[in-house]
Amino acid sequence: MALNLLRAGHDLIVYNRSPAPSAFLHRHGARVAADAADLFAACDIVILMLADDLATDAILGRGRDDFAARVRGKLVINMGTHRPAYSEALESEIKAMGGSFVEAPVSGSRGPAEAGTLVAMVAGEDAPVARAVPLLAAMCGEIVPLGPVPSAMAMKMAANLYLLATVAALAEATNLAKSLGLDLARFRAVVGKGQLGSPIAAAKLDKMASGDFSPQAKIRDVCKNAALVVATARGAEIAAPLLAESRRLFDLAQERGAADLDMAAVITAFDEAGA
Repeated sequence: MALNLLRAGHDLIVYNRSPAPSAFLHRHGARVAADAADLFAACDIVILMLADDLATDAILGRGRDDFAARVRGKLVINMGTHRPAYSEALESEIKAMGGSFVEAPVSGSRGPAEAGTLVAMVAGEDAPVARAVPLLAAMCGEIVPLGPVPSAMAMKMAANLYLLATVAALAEATNLAKSLGLDLARFRAVVGKGQLGSPIAAAKLDKMASGDFSPQAKIRDVCKNAALVVATARGAEIAAPLLAESRRLFDLAQERGAADLDMAAVITAFDEAGA
């Protein structure tokens, strides 16, 4: 994502808690900040793409004396995935300190990120969103405006539920096809060329058929995001049986050693005695 910002001609300063990604971007023209405070001091707009609430709070200095100084007068664009309630509270605190906030979680994993074809779900006040859109356009093939915070995070939860259930169902169907002795290349053609075809189905079915689970979206990250969707669904007091079963399968795959493999490795949950 950062590389696509550089390719689009944006002046980019980066900071990462582990140095290797920053060093790579430095070789492609980015300036590397010494620490998070240095980055905030040097930038009018800060884009966050971090693992979870704790990492985001730490980078922002949230709960510390330097939080106000970091965000005052800044536009913070958060592209990570969080519970809607967390995002809503974060916007409120940043605005109270004189900053502005846009939430812009994305749909898509490593492949779309590299290609610049992510789908951004965007929420916030009109003026901050207008400032954010040219930057998001360098990273995303589609930008979907959704109104006030936390509507983008809420949309990400709904989209992730569909993703979890889709890949889990694809794994179960592929396991059935294998068990029946079917040619998986032909199974892929039937799925891919019909109404069920989609980029995610094609990519994950290729991995399930070949056994190449080099990660685009790791099982451990999928399990983390599944927990966020479950918490959101509980907060909305809705029934989500497909979500519950899909989460169980991803958790089982992680327990069986697939944590750092691609989410397509959920098919391993059907190994041995089955799921």
